Amino acid sequence: MLLVLDVGNTTTVIGIYDGETLVKHWRLMSERHTSDELGIYLLNLLDICGIPRTSIDGAIYSSVVPSLDMALSEGLREYLSVDPVKVSSSLDLGIDIAYSPRHEVGADRLVNSVAGKARYGAPLIVVDFGTAITLDILNSEGAYLGGTISPGLVTGMEALFGRTAKLPQVSLEPPKSVIGNNTIGSIQAGILFGNAGLVDFLVRKTWDELGCRTPVAATGGHAAAIASISETITAVDPWLTLEGLRLIHERNRPR
Repeated sequence: MLLVLDVGNTTTVIGIYDGETLVKHWRLMSERHTSDELGIYLLNLLDICGIPRTSIDGAIYSSVVPSLDMALSEGLREYLSVDPVKVSSSLDLGIDIAYSPRHEVGADRLVNSVAGKARYGAPLIVVDFGTAITLDILNSEGAYLGGTISPGLVTGMEALFGRTAKLPQVSLEPPKSVIGNNTIGSIQAGILFGNAGLVDFLVRKTWDELGCRTPVAATGGHAAAIASISETITAVDPWLTLEGLRLIHERNRPR
């Protein structure tokens, strides 16, 4: 079985693959821990699900939080006896990277692109709704061109509430109307419809530059909410990043 981890700025997504099947997944807060704490954390998750630690014979992770990398690697080696593969642009990804410099591309963006190409072909746009909203673009040859980075939904909400004393916290659920008839509805409309509009505009501008329409696959914690009101998103794939990690591990696992 394969352990896959996507370490983001806000959340860490963990999955267990048995062959090509994702049998378990968790979404946890990204917090600083020692290697021992991380190791015990992972062992507890496995024990809760009845998965023997000895059944994990491989691990791979992508990370945009460098301060967590060493502790995570050491925890995996010490507690699960696996030497993890760390995703970077220097690995065999199976796609060309037309981005300069290559090492500046976020590991999560590369992972999403690998999985997106495998599932939806190319050309393709992958939208990831995380701490940031990222668009990643593959051309018709399947090469990674780059994309856009915008503030995420929660990031925007935190900025709004941090500077306004009287606005209430709200859940990120699409309202029935873009015209909010109360404060909560107004905030929901602004954030949800606003970010859907942001994505749709960026997608259409990308289509113009590519000279063709592409599928648009959405992933991340708020993908379904935005996709329900977006005019351009064609597929919602919440575990796309985990699938990309599995595919990259297949090409780069220790022999």
